[in-house]
Amino acid sequence: MEFGLFIQGYVPQYRRDQDPEAEHHAFMNELEAVRLADQVGFKYVWVTEHHFLDEYSHLSANDVILGYLAHSTERIHLGSGIFNPLPQVNHPVKVAERVAMLDHLSEGRFEFGTGRGAGSHEILGFLPDMEDLSKTREIWEDVIGEFPKMWMEDVYEGYEGKYWSLPARRILPKPYSKPHPPMWYAAGNTSSWEMAGHRGLGVLGFAIGRMSEFDAVRDAYKQAIATAEPVGAFVNDNIMICLAAYVDEDGSRARQQMIAARPNYLTSNVFRYHDTFPHPKGIPVWPEVIPDLSTEDVERGIRAGSTIVGDPDEAIAQCQRWVDAGLDQLTFGIGPGSQEEQLETIRLIGTHVIPKLDTEPLHRTTVQRLAAV
Repeated sequence: MEFGLFIQGYVPQYRRDQDPEAEHHAFMNELEAVRLADQVGFKYVWVTEHHFLDEYSHLSANDVILGYLAHSTERIHLGSGIFNPLPQVNHPVKVAERVAMLDHLSEGRFEFGTGRGAGSHEILGFLPDMEDLSKTREIWEDVIGEFPKMWMEDVYEGYEGKYWSLPARRILPKPYSKPHPPMWYAAGNTSSWEMAGHRGLGVLGFAIGRMSEFDAVRDAYKQAIATAEPVGAFVNDNIMICLAAYVDEDGSRARQQMIAARPNYLTSNVFRYHDTFPHPKGIPVWPEVIPDLSTEDVERGIRAGSTIVGDPDEAIAQCQRWVDAGLDQLTFGIGPGSQEEQLETIRLIGTHVIPKLDTEPLHRTTVQRLAAV
């Protein structure tokens, strides 16, 4: 199993109340975390794209962040988690051009993840007249199959679709990676996982919060991808999920760090904005927030596999459960918690956990891509 990091520009109000420069410090701290992750053996970093989502995510220009990271890192793969390719948000040609340029700047380390937006507040900012937000899937489907053509055809034949069009043009530059960077999709419900599998896309499973939710979607995806008709030149058979991690030499201290970090405030913001799926029973409606964690909550989360908490040996055992469940990549979100504690978590995972559980020198996506050349 491979390991990754996820950054999103989390700027909660309680930090801004204490630090007038909290937004700036959030970006600088995340960049520092990624540089360390690169040094200690993490294979991926995923950089989100969100718009208008106060507190939850201020990272809107992820291509800028990814360009910086292409220069300041050496081995870690740089993923868009996600680029939004809906034409009303980002013109598909400009997305294709940015992907290719980032692939050059990183010398083949770019991973192309896409999605459709976080919920009504974000989507309706660009599509104010849309009454049925599920139609964003139709718009996404109108776009996704054109990217490999833009990258691989000398002269792109052009496109005339329901939502966008383009005459025949040379799309430049062409990607550095041949035939093109790996392609991923941020999937939510089971049908989305199946769709990603049928299209040969890796899954960014941001919506999986505990191990009991994993088996059904894993099986649906793996069955679908076994007979994939990929939109790209190769199948990216990969599942990534994202969890929180708090690791310290002292396992008790790690648990206290998680409690002090107030991760439930971030979770409350998830449900504040991600309103395109049913609101779970028992979760308060914003501006009411989920109560802060107790010691019992932390232990319950460890048992459920929804977080990695403890000393390095505990972290190895908890990650091993995900290996046994058939996960391809476990990614840890950067956000709640002090910078010092998050850097120590990254260092300890890189020192103790990754050498035990990821013994392959090449990235899994690189192996799959090279097999198609």
